[in-house]
Amino acid sequence: MQSNTNVINSREVQEQKELESLSPFAAKSINSKGRAKKEEPCFLRTEFQRDRDRIIHSKAFRRLKHKTQVFFSPTDDHFRTRMTHTLEVSQIARTIARALNLNEDLAEAIALGHDLGHTPFGHSGEDVLNEIMDYGFKHAKHSVRVATIIEDLNLTEETLDGILNHSGSLKKESPAFTLEGKIVKLSDKIAYINHDIDDAIRARIIKESDLPQDCVNYFSVDRSERITKMVADIIQNSFGKDKICMSEETFYYIDKLRTWMFREVYTNKIAKQEENKVKGVIYGLFNYYESLLKKEMPNLNEDEIKQTVCDYIAGMTDRYAIQKYKDIYIPQSFQRNSGDEFLFTLAKINNKSIQQTLL
Repeated sequence: MQSNTNVINSREVQEQKELESLSPFAAKSINSKGRAKKEEPCFLRTEFQRDRDRIIHSKAFRRLKHKTQVFFSPTDDHFRTRMTHTLEVSQIARTIARALNLNEDLAEAIALGHDLGHTPFGHSGEDVLNEIMDYGFKHAKHSVRVATIIEDLNLTEETLDGILNHSGSLKKESPAFTLEGKIVKLSDKIAYINHDIDDAIRARIIKESDLPQDCVNYFSVDRSERITKMVADIIQNSFGKDKICMSEETFYYIDKLRTWMFREVYTNKIAKQEENKVKGVIYGLFNYYESLLKKEMPNLNEDEIKQTVCDYIAGMTDRYAIQKYKDIYIPQSFQRNSGDEFLFTLAKINNKSIQQTLL
């Protein structure tokens, strides 16, 4: 988008405001490390605002609304999905960034993009692809792959770095090179611990009275009050510093609550009773598409085939994966179109011989 000489350059105004008002530790959009492919700046939006918009308009972002958070393909509309989780992470990250005078736009872009590469069926789907792929599968790395290769959003280095480094143990600081990226890692944990308690109670896997009493005494049984205390503690302990941290006491109780959730909810037999079916669906789809590509595109090598099938399945929503499995393995009425055209598009993206002819 080219600047119009009769229009105020909104980007330049906002960049100047960032320089004047943000913390010296904040990432400034004018000082961004840039994009893999150089572009003319937008006269309306800063670089990080542009990243945010590209992520929101991406196909991968839209599919998050039908991807599992914890409970597979829930029929209750009030259970969280991967998209509602993403929006809650964004809200928390923006609140913290704003309070610390950091770059709210960058925090928002990272938060909105952090799960672009998540699989269907939540972490169960991720675990199956991790088994299949020779070099493993991590949704954070795949989110970057979605943004850089599959959809080629050409995001800034700051946003990609934050997406890549949002995951991992609560006990380890995010290696993201911006404070905004470090905020998103903590915001992700705060969001899922709290909303997964809500969903587990709704699913009748736990009751409020089951929550560790010392954690309830410290944070409250109320979700809003819990989140407020966690967020306020981070702000209080990080203000004016070049790091994002929380008090030892708050960290202790967040970590204890998270550990309890893993034991009582995330690995609960009731919540995970469909996991073997998920494994069967993903292995079934993988074997079918692997054979299909070997037949239809013999120029692909083994690594390219596996990467293509992994990309395709990782991009599926829960219901699409289930429907494709039914289409493939359960007798159906005659259909002329399989709907798998994007599989072959991905194959062309991953095929090195095709790429070399285009150079």
